[in-house]
Amino acid sequence: MPKGFDATRDADADIRTALATAAQSDRAVLLDFGANWCPDCRVLHNLFRSPQVEPLLAKNYVVVPVDVGEFDRNLDVAARYLDLATSGIPALVVLAPDGSVRTATNDGSLANARNLDPGQVAAFLTRWARGNAGRE
Repeated sequence: MPKGFDATRDADADIRTALATAAQSDRAVLLDFGANWCPDCRVLHNLFRSPQVEPLLAKNYVVVPVDVGEFDRNLDVAARYLDLATSGIPALVVLAPDGSVRTATNDGSLANARNLDPGQVAAFLTRWARGNAGRE
């Protein structure tokens, strides 16, 4: 699990690599848009490391953190997948291995990650995992 957001990373290259890995490993790609200055992004990363969530991530996802800085970095990448104006950060996008978007948190449902518990994050990840894509 990556530790935070790295401004020096090439998000496009990271996403291409993740899609290739996802196709070979029967997993989805989880794009995690955020920034190190963002308290809710840090909370979400802590939730990712919880015993209830971490195994789900490892089994079902290739995770790509995408640093948006102070909303001045990787905005072109974000715009291909979601609307940062409505999603806020943190924002998650689940991609199928072919690059198609399964879901994006355009509704801002993660922008207040401090109000989430591991069970809620696990439920989101389980719902959008490769074998479950979109099932209620």
